[in-house]
Amino acid sequence: MSALPVPRAATPAHGTHRSARSRTLILLGGIIVLVVLAALSLFVGSGRLSIAETWSALTGGELDATGIIVRDYRVPRTILAIIVGAGLGVSGALIQAITRNPLADPGILGVNAGSYLCVVIGAAFFGAGGTLGQVWWALGGALVTSVAVYLIGTAGRHGASPVQLVLTGVALGAIFTGISSAITLLTPEAFDRLRFWAAGSLQGRQMDTVLAVAPFLILGLIIALTLASPLNALALGDEVARSLGTRVALLRAVAIIVITVLCGAATAAVGPIGFLGLMAPHAVRSLVGPDQRWVIPLSMIGAPIIFLTADMIGRILVATELPVGIVTAFLGAPILIWLVRRKEAKGL
Repeated sequence: MSALPVPRAATPAHGTHRSARSRTLILLGGIIVLVVLAALSLFVGSGRLSIAETWSALTGGELDATGIIVRDYRVPRTILAIIVGAGLGVSGALIQAITRNPLADPGILGVNAGSYLCVVIGAAFFGAGGTLGQVWWALGGALVTSVAVYLIGTAGRHGASPVQLVLTGVALGAIFTGISSAITLLTPEAFDRLRFWAAGSLQGRQMDTVLAVAPFLILGLIIALTLASPLNALALGDEVARSLGTRVALLRAVAIIVITVLCGAATAAVGPIGFLGLMAPHAVRSLVGPDQRWVIPLSMIGAPIIFLTADMIGRILVATELPVGIVTAFLGAPILIWLVRRKEAKGL
């Protein structure tokens, strides 16, 4: 974005020991792993399919039972896992960058809970149904929550601190989750409609869901890529970033809008997913350092890898399928505890 310039000198100096070539190799390796996992995702499920059966279902003209399973369910499910995973991974990277808080995550900061609450309100009181109807409610909830957490977390003479933002997000998330639970329990129709979605699940998602959320996710990911260099300047502190020509307020506003779009669309599609936006950026930074020009694109690859893996684990462990949101919670909670014990909450 031309409105958010930043000189080359603003790129963080630490963590740059890896050459551009090694980072490129990591990126290419991640793409290969993602392609392999996407292919495996077409085979794994309650009904195991061979390579020949899957290939025949993808290329055959007639739709038999196998073709319906692969084309109508597993292909859309895999595509959705990739774009939703990318959206949540990048939103996590953006939140961590604009707050300079390595514990920030759409789930921890309450964004997912806010989206969920608005979707529940829409379903219970306004008859909002289907992914396209849920998207707008989820986007509104994500926006309100993001702004509320940031305003409350930065209130006071000392401004924002990592712990303050996390505590604000956790508190608001708990309040929103409680309200959502009360509404669903008091409104049986909403409970029946949302009970599987609320656990965070890819099960049963078809191409109409993909088409409903893909424009929002793709647009958000493209804009996020343009924010990488200005975010490097922001890592040096607000005053330094301003001295380098970065419009800090505009940068944060655009980033919050992008986070809102990505989280809202992702939540509308698969329900609230926790910890993915925490795990992926941390894994990426451990490989390539803190340079956002690499963290953001690699989060687009790393998060779908984690998400697809979690989805396949859920399909393998339980015959009736374990929702992917539960699997990511089991994976992410120990990582959060480990990060807190390392005291990384002091800053990026």
